[in-house]
Amino acid sequence: MFKKILLVDDDALVLNSTRRYLEDRGFKVSAADNGAEAVHLARESKPDLVITDAEMKGLDGFALCRAIKETAGFECVPVIIISGRKISEEDILAGYNRGADDYILKPFSFPVLLAKLKAVMKRYEGVAEKTDKIKKLGMVIDPSGRTVAIKNAVVNLTRKEFDLLMALITEEGRLLSIPYLLETVWGYDPASYNDPHTVGVHVSSLRKKLGREIGGHIHSVTGHGYKLE
Repeated sequence: MFKKILLVDDDALVLNSTRRYLEDRGFKVSAADNGAEAVHLARESKPDLVITDAEMKGLDGFALCRAIKETAGFECVPVIIISGRKISEEDILAGYNRGADDYILKPFSFPVLLAKLKAVMKRYEGVAEKTDKIKKLGMVIDPSGRTVAIKNAVVNLTRKEFDLLMALITEEGRLLSIPYLLETVWGYDPASYNDPHTVGVHVSSLRKKLGREIGGHIHSVTGHGYKLE
């Protein structure tokens, strides 16, 4: 169960009010007002999840996310990034490529933040339950280590690419709709966000990294979704 949260924000009011809200709901919260301090605090507190502001002086939220994901033992710690400005799709995709698991815009309501936390936790706990390695189409997939190897060479997948691959393999042969993938892999509410471009970009990148032979098994059905056959 995810209980320990590292909260990072240079706005004292946001930091303190968010901390109190999360603690009132049973979470143990460590807090930092800058990225550099957060890196050290992460090593000490070993959080289950990190929530960080995007715009901070020095080490910003994106750099902090990357630093955490590249630290041994922290590769599987989910990170939610909070931004006070409008984020373009390009920014979101760039953030995902740095390891971010989800975004939320300021001003945000605490119930929405809690819903985001639960969605991310559910995805990670679901993967954590799958401990056995999966051998499929020449791939060796380690769900707990979140790695994919082909011919003994590790394929460098982003977090969302790995989650997308797991969704396709878990539901092999089934057509997965765009709304289903956006909700399952990205944690979006399909009622408010249903852009197929987000999924299409990641599928294209995943196919390329897996190679023509394996990637060719990921089929698209125009206007509907994707499936692994």
